[in-house]
Amino acid sequence: MSDIPNIRHLRAFREVARRRSISQAAEQVHLSQPAITQAIAKLEGQLGTPLFERRFDGMPTTAAGALFLDRVERMLEGLRVGAREAARLGDRKAARGFPDFDQLLTAAQLRALVAIANAGNFSLAARAVNIAQPSIHRAARDLERLAGLTLFTRSATGIVLTGAARVLVQHVKLALAELDQGFAELAVHLGVDQSRIVVGSMPLARTYILPAAINALTAERPEVRLQVIDGPYGDLLHGLRHGEIDVLIGALRDPVPIEDVVQETLFTDPLAVVARAFHPLSRRPTVTPADLAACRWVVPRPGTPTRDRFDALFAEHGLPAPTGLIEASSLQLIRGLLLDSDTLTLISLHQIRHERDLGLLVPLPVALPGGERPIGLTLRRGWRPTATQERFLACLREAGQGAR
Repeated sequence: MSDIPNIRHLRAFREVARRRSISQAAEQVHLSQPAITQAIAKLEGQLGTPLFERRFDGMPTTAAGALFLDRVERMLEGLRVGAREAARLGDRKAARGFPDFDQLLTAAQLRALVAIANAGNFSLAARAVNIAQPSIHRAARDLERLAGLTLFTRSATGIVLTGAARVLVQHVKLALAELDQGFAELAVHLGVDQSRIVVGSMPLARTYILPAAINALTAERPEVRLQVIDGPYGDLLHGLRHGEIDVLIGALRDPVPIEDVVQETLFTDPLAVVARAFHPLSRRPTVTPADLAACRWVVPRPGTPTRDRFDALFAEHGLPAPTGLIEASSLQLIRGLLLDSDTLTLISLHQIRHERDLGLLVPLPVALPGGERPIGLTLRRGWRPTATQERFLACLREAGQGAR
């Protein structure tokens, strides 16, 4: 999360851009004309570029101003929607709070809300954003008074967010992500592309697709920063939906897990039962489910598509699933277990392409009807990537073509 400009300054900028006039904007944001002039000057200083042309017939935006305006519009709309949803879920009493409290939000309150949501504790939240605990506590309570909602409750383990707070946090994080994208677009406009792209990576993508896409992008744009986050699908999806992750890459879900994300298939990848080279079963012309049931296995955790297919492999033939399972998602660990024992795994052929090329691992002759999985991208619905993010998506699509 970058430094958040004064929210009133952003509102002043938006109104001046809409009306091409400071005097007309002053009536909308309830600031004096000198205050708006000062706000615009301060914002331009922070951004390092003029946002308006000063002309006798008005103040049209510069190219940089028009670019930034789009992100500010999306940010402020996100705050508006979040405030409405929080008020609806929080069952606010009419006598409490302000009906349009999003228009009164401050940067300090947004920073406090996000920090407390992430840390679950006032002290840890204060440390995370490097401000005194009384200040973050005051900002949080001021936000509650503005909203007329209970946002934080205490528990034995720390601070718990109410349902209203959780929905507000999600919209605030998405709004701040829009602002970060605006900063990145302005930097590119000024000739410096130091964009930061955060990728949620599931195991399948780490072997070829993601390395290929990252290498392609950084060869073109060496200053771009990429952060790859590994983790369970649920955690990655949460990060995506809260603006902390830009794109997920890996096995897609059927059906789509929630309506605010969209999926895009890059290619379809077959699953296979895999063993070390020269495994006793590798020398047989066919391998039966009963043969597989007698072996030791390393498998993904329950709830993943591959684990569901593993369980179905035995249930379809009326066989009990093997016992003594090892649950792991690390390809390095799986590879070590397979190479040094007769352990089997069910895995994407794409994931072991290097090991197959080197003759270390081999697929067994096992029929797996329905064992193909769509691999692709999961994105936020309505997300508008920057040009750099769009180029990275193109690199992922190109790598997906190469994986077919």
